[in-house]
Amino acid sequence: MKRAVVAVMAGWALPGVVAQAELLCPRQDVAAIDGRLLGHIRYDEARAADLIAAPAGFAIGAPCYVRPEVAYDLARMLAAANEDPQVKGLLRGVSCYRSVAHQRQVFCSAIGPKKRARDAADRARFVGPPGYSEHATGYAIDFGTRPSPGCGDVNSCFGSTAAGRWLLAHGPEFGFELSFPAGNAQGVSWEPWHWRWVGTSMLIPGAAAARATFAAARTAFPARPTTADGAARLLSPGAVPGFSLPQR
Repeated sequence: MKRAVVAVMAGWALPGVVAQAELLCPRQDVAAIDGRLLGHIRYDEARAADLIAAPAGFAIGAPCYVRPEVAYDLARMLAAANEDPQVKGLLRGVSCYRSVAHQRQVFCSAIGPKKRARDAADRARFVGPPGYSEHATGYAIDFGTRPSPGCGDVNSCFGSTAAGRWLLAHGPEFGFELSFPAGNAQGVSWEPWHWRWVGTSMLIPGAAAARATFAAARTAFPARPTTADGAARLLSPGAVPGFSLPQR
């Protein structure tokens, strides 16, 4: 369902700009401007064949699927976190790859009377619209912690937990960067739990593709903290205890 409407971007109405709207949720027609919808950038959906399961024991609840290069660095990062007595076993995965269909359910289910968001623009401050979420790429992960007394999942309080503080300090060392830092120009809430993988070097297998995927976001809305390019390395099966890359 598409029709002409006044364009909306990042919660602002742009007078005189008319674009084609798309029906995101029941009674929620929104128009994309310059490839962005409510401040979010469009992303292609990863193919199931390009995803593998995250290291065993990482996911909370639903299985976590990511791209192999992400899984490898995630395994390295979890091994490093487990070397810290204050963080050992605490860093977990709340949500990883999400299909566009799943994202629509996540996005739309919280809109309406007596729900978290009044409308699509309000919801987009916290969750990417379907087709505009980094989770569809297979490079993004929502981290959490267990146990988590007094701090629910996907909540800013995660940044104050032992796992959240460790991730903010060390995530970039393993190729992860924080997509939505405090005060970001996209108008998205600070999300200390949401990280995307771009690799620690352009020469690392898969990093060039990841960085191309997020090129627009990284240019217009820089992540913080982000990675500092380091030496390239090979993805070596068996190099991380308890984790091995699938044979292609």
